[in-house]
Amino acid sequence: MAATSNPVRRGTVHPVDAARWAMWAFVVVNVVIVEALFVSAGSGKNGVLTVAKFFGLHAALLMLFQLLLVARLPWLDRRIGMDRLTVWHRWVGFSLLWTVLTHATLVVLGYATLDDTTMGKTFVALSGVTASLLGMLAAGIILVIGVISTRSLRRRLRYEVWHGLHLLLYVALGLAFVHQLEETTTFTSSAFAEAYWWLLWLFSFGALLTGRIVMPLWRNAYHQFRVTAVVPESDNVVSVYVTGRNLGKLPARAGQFCIWRFPGHNNWWLANPFSLSAAPDGQGLRLTAKAVGTTSAGLREVPVGSRAFVEGPYGAFTSLHRSRPGALLIAGGVGITPVRAMLEEQTNGDVVVLYRVRSEADAVLLNEVRRLIAVKGGRLHLLTGRTSEGAPPFGPESLHRLVPDITDRDVYVCGPGAMTEAVLSGLRELRVPARQVHSERFGLA
Repeated sequence: MAATSNPVRRGTVHPVDAARWAMWAFVVVNVVIVEALFVSAGSGKNGVLTVAKFFGLHAALLMLFQLLLVARLPWLDRRIGMDRLTVWHRWVGFSLLWTVLTHATLVVLGYATLDDTTMGKTFVALSGVTASLLGMLAAGIILVIGVISTRSLRRRLRYEVWHGLHLLLYVALGLAFVHQLEETTTFTSSAFAEAYWWLLWLFSFGALLTGRIVMPLWRNAYHQFRVTAVVPESDNVVSVYVTGRNLGKLPARAGQFCIWRFPGHNNWWLANPFSLSAAPDGQGLRLTAKAVGTTSAGLREVPVGSRAFVEGPYGAFTSLHRSRPGALLIAGGVGITPVRAMLEEQTNGDVVVLYRVRSEADAVLLNEVRRLIAVKGGRLHLLTGRTSEGAPPFGPESLHRLVPDITDRDVYVCGPGAMTEAVLSGLRELRVPARQVHSERFGLA
């Protein structure tokens, strides 16, 4: 594997800050435009309907922002990370839900007031109008998705079921688009308004289709990924080696992950995010996974020579965010895989690795990590045992004892959720600057 240099940024805008500023600028500019369009379009038939129109315009803007958050745009993903974008997508989603419900309620109330009748009768009457019916159907779908996305219900549903239902959101977006087309007072109140909404819808849907469908299909057709080897690393851990054409043109970096499908082995909808466990060298890719579910457990049976469908690479867990000469890499369990890949990229010896496992026998890729540490001249601390035994391994005192200059290092953390939270808490108590702390929860969005 070929090593690359470790860029250390000094005196420049941090990548994540640049991405966040760009996103906020995009939001602010579009909110200002929508507010101006609302004012210029004039009032509705009464005060309630005017307020309803206000919420409707902002609901449309939230829908389009939702699309951009899950479009997997490379520039955003490599700077912010899919996990954070997914969290923002979730909160924007609930904001969208309440905005849509408020808009719908006010429309019914406004027309009921206008016609001096009940809201029930008004609701039935509006359902006979094409534009209103489309809006009602879109609102109903958004409500269903919002309910199943609450934590209590989400935990009870299999991911495949939840994801399948979640895809109905695209149906709701299509219905909402036609609904807005039919509501000419908001979509075509002026030539500028019509051009603005068309451009915004086309840009958002175009970004989604490009990032989620066009780019993955093109990359797989171009690179022709195939499985070259399946190597058991232990009783419950396996590595899968994948090669393809012109892999030197695949924009992958150590620390990133891909979403893997093996069509000849599993159904197409069964996909898993696995980190690259070796630095990309232009010749092949490697994933290393622990058998924790049906798909990952079945990786041992993937036929050598079979096709692989690879989406990505994704993730901001890379040296792009380095700001200090020294690095501390903290891993728990199979979270060692992106850390092991990053060690190959490390060109100097100022690196410390903390590897947390129950016992040395559970340490995945330990021999490879030791070899790389020896070559690079770094330090490895293998932290074994249970958390209940002795002092917490990632408490501030333990971290400072193991790495006295921890506040002067970039810290990368990858492991189980509880361990990651414990490390981040310890780093906060030690006052490690937030921009030097990098963690990512690998998952689907």
